[in-house]
Amino acid sequence: MLEDHTTAASSPAPWPAAYPQGYAVVDVETTGLARDDRIVSAAVYRLDARGEVEDHWYTLVNPERDPGPVWIHGLTSEVLQGAPLFADIAEEFAARLRGRVLVAHNAVFDWQMIAREYARARCEAPVRQRLCTIVLAKELGLPLPNHKLESLAAHFGVVQRRAHHALDDARVLAEAFRPSLLAAAAGGLRLPLHECRPLTEWTDRPAPRTGQGAGYGGHRAGGWRPSRRRPACPYPNPGRYEEGGRLKQGMRVAFSGDTSVERELLEDRATEAGLHVATSLSRLTSLLVTNDPDSGTSKVAKARQYGTPIVDEAAFGQLLRDVEPADGRPGQAPDPHGTRTDG
Repeated sequence: MLEDHTTAASSPAPWPAAYPQGYAVVDVETTGLARDDRIVSAAVYRLDARGEVEDHWYTLVNPERDPGPVWIHGLTSEVLQGAPLFADIAEEFAARLRGRVLVAHNAVFDWQMIAREYARARCEAPVRQRLCTIVLAKELGLPLPNHKLESLAAHFGVVQRRAHHALDDARVLAEAFRPSLLAAAAGGLRLPLHECRPLTEWTDRPAPRTGQGAGYGGHRAGGWRPSRRRPACPYPNPGRYEEGGRLKQGMRVAFSGDTSVERELLEDRATEAGLHVATSLSRLTSLLVTNDPDSGTSKVAKARQYGTPIVDEAAFGQLLRDVEPADGRPGQAPDPHGTRTDG
């Protein structure tokens, strides 16, 4: 029996054919967390199909504004003054990303910061899929006390030397991603890949006057969409969504957590379909959309308490394609060109 066990153990399971052929492990440091904050440094570790390091790259980026939380990333205005602009490094950055899955810790943040920088530069990042190592850790059931990068690193015995330095954070993540990828492959796990949709709606506008040291997120030089109040839903709330049924115009829909499609665009599509987008969750909410129903956010907790139906983004995208008209209003749901979603 021992001999049989040894033979089996020495024959690894075949590598999943559907897995990507390469990865770009990315970390960016930024001036803040808002939509119009800027990248101040970026690093990429390129990995092959099985997570082995091929090379790495690092650059500073002049954000053309206050550097934000210097106490976190350590990059002062003086250090960044002579750094290249993002437009100057966009092509080299793209060469590191092209044809690979972008891997990051809280990948939706890194991807959206990168996508916005490319939109400002009037071009697109050549990334079509991303993988979040937080989501992968959850899928693997890793016994982590929390989902910070330092906890993931400690679990795999990776030594972190300079936290919040883009190059070292990318190195740490690359070293922690490889055993995660191997574990996923050994278990036949389907990787949690999300589609990356380029952002093309950046519009420049004059920057408001700000005093010295505007600080963290203090400078606002542009916006992603024209500033406007979303129009009130003209239809009455028909009640809760019923599993297996159709959405109906007037239903109140709330969103929670990471989405593949940028949240604001997804909310706009829901509005265009005749739904009421709610910023909070109450007993009147018809449906909660979340990709992480076990996250424990306040919206998820309230949905559980009130018995509000919960669906993920992919299911919601399908439902948006066939929204039932409100009572007494003949005709079809709005043109689906505004309601298509990823997947």
